[in-house]
Amino acid sequence: MGDVGFFKKTDSRESEENLGENEEETAVFSTQQQEDAPADLNLQPERVNLDHLFPGIPTDFTQLRSVYMGIDLSEKRNPDAEIASSSSRKRKFSLTLTPEEIQEDMDMIRIAREKQAEPQHIGFFRRIEDGVALRERLEREKAERQHEIAKQFALEYACGQVDPRRYLTKSSAKKAAAALKSVIIDDDNDDDDKEQSGTPFGMAMEMIRTRNSRKKLASNGLGVEFKWVPKNVKRSGCEVPSLLDLSLRGLAKNADAIVSLNHVPDMLRHKLSRLLCDSRKMDAHFLQLLASGSPTEIRINDCSQVTEDEFTKIFGCCDANNLTVLQLDLCGSCMPYYILQDTLARSSKSLPALVTLSLDGAHRLSDEGLNMLALSAPALQSINLSQCSLLTSAGINNLANCFESTLRELYLDECHNIEAMVVLPALKKLKCLEVLSMAGIPTVCDDFVIQMVEACGKNMKELVFPNCLELTDVSIKYVGKNCSKLCAIDLSYLSKLTDKSMRYLANGCRSINRLKLSRNGLSDEAIAAFLEASGSDLTELSLNNIPLVGLNTALALSKCSRKLLSLDLSWCRNLNDEALGLIVDSCLSLKQLKLFGCTQLTDVFLKGHSNPQVQIIGQELRTVSKFLNVLKPQGPPLRYSPIGSLN
Repeated sequence: MGDVGFFKKTDSRESEENLGENEEETAVFSTQQQEDAPADLNLQPERVNLDHLFPGIPTDFTQLRSVYMGIDLSEKRNPDAEIASSSSRKRKFSLTLTPEEIQEDMDMIRIAREKQAEPQHIGFFRRIEDGVALRERLEREKAERQHEIAKQFALEYACGQVDPRRYLTKSSAKKAAAALKSVIIDDDNDDDDKEQSGTPFGMAMEMIRTRNSRKKLASNGLGVEFKWVPKNVKRSGCEVPSLLDLSLRGLAKNADAIVSLNHVPDMLRHKLSRLLCDSRKMDAHFLQLLASGSPTEIRINDCSQVTEDEFTKIFGCCDANNLTVLQLDLCGSCMPYYILQDTLARSSKSLPALVTLSLDGAHRLSDEGLNMLALSAPALQSINLSQCSLLTSAGINNLANCFESTLRELYLDECHNIEAMVVLPALKKLKCLEVLSMAGIPTVCDDFVIQMVEACGKNMKELVFPNCLELTDVSIKYVGKNCSKLCAIDLSYLSKLTDKSMRYLANGCRSINRLKLSRNGLSDEAIAAFLEASGSDLTELSLNNIPLVGLNTALALSKCSRKLLSLDLSWCRNLNDEALGLIVDSCLSLKQLKLFGCTQLTDVFLKGHSNPQVQIIGQELRTVSKFLNVLKPQGPPLRYSPIGSLN
């Protein structure tokens, strides 16, 4: 630092000779530039080799000063010469100058001029000083800009209106988002590090740890207190189908001979339609039967075999005044805008009573076509646009603006052209939104979820975010804080989640009845603690491919999940025969158990459990569709609310 300070003082002195009338101002600036520089910036110039830039000019600054000033500084190394030297000569290595010293240096410069010192060095020093001053000024301006950006960013974040793209580059926006995430985590670091022993999750976790510490769970079984004994109950070979099931299957095989569905209840229409779709026999003939008359509901899971001309002919003259539910999934070839304007959207309010619209897999549906449908269905409350690959953020913004006060359910799974942060302002206006599904959209991040649940969380009943890989525990924390009425959540394939997420859900969302946690790194203890704290209302649970699921989870399921209807434990290979037997025999409502990949199980469990109604899928080489109850009653138009009831 001494050399650098000497260099800066030398530069300021040499510059005085060439500046003439501004000599005194330049010298004063040189003495104060260290004091004026911001404390958090390093403004000292770097030492560089300039031999190749200035050939023939010595670049050793001590030598340059002695040549320029006409003084040999080597004398300073001699103690006798140092004592005999003048006060001004001793001051050559001083880092600060008084006004008197500046005047003495200016006098020395005039003497040097008179002695005709080499003038080429004067310009050299001036260029060096100009470069140093420019660099200092740019660094100072950059620091000031960054400070102002930080202040603006903090202000917008505090108001909940942060948008890094307004003033950051693309690369800087990612850094800012990461910094924002770390700030959120740091703000609540104290709460996250505590176990919160007074909360339901904390008490459950403490009980599990106490039980494990007492070694009630043996490594090779459930221990003495939780021992399961096989029952070896004899079961009938197969279930006898009902007369209704046999009749519907017979009609499905001969659907081409059906001439009318008049006076057939919607429930039976749905079941028959489902059978035809599963057997790939759904065609224009049966679609015409469903659309004839003045139908109230049309539900088709697979319209892929219907052509544009057939679709136009059927819906071009369909009486849709009473239609409340329209499901046309996999109708991709029939959904360009020029077909819609001649059929479903042929006029404004052509679907006046429509409440639920499902167009899952409509790969030709564009923003223009979606806007036409929105204008045709003013009473729409639920819309499924999953896998509509042509839709963009602009189309979703227009849709949200049309149904700010009515839309309850929105499904946007796998719509990869939609930018989550771009549609966020419009989605936040949906004050009645109860279901939001954005599975597989890569732009869904913590900031999106936080702002969304803060705006609409009070009414939220279901959140679906599988394969949104950027989500972390921070999102789940805000879900727990803002979504007290949450009934279902899908957090599958989110590798960044930890046990904290289970704590946030257990303490904040006490009404969850459907939970999917497939392929996550959650621990056995955390899942068990959630089940014991908030698992009493669960009807559907998926723990597919969670390697750490083990005996603690089995005990929690057997004690707390008596309402469970469907359970997926595929690829959970830490569960042995005794653990599965305890679950199945204790969960008396269980009807479906998936065990794909559980090669550790034997006939001790498969033939020894005592639950006669459970269907075990994945242990025998059978057709999976055999176990899927395709004839179950169709759900209501809206998952959680009756038609027309708006808060």
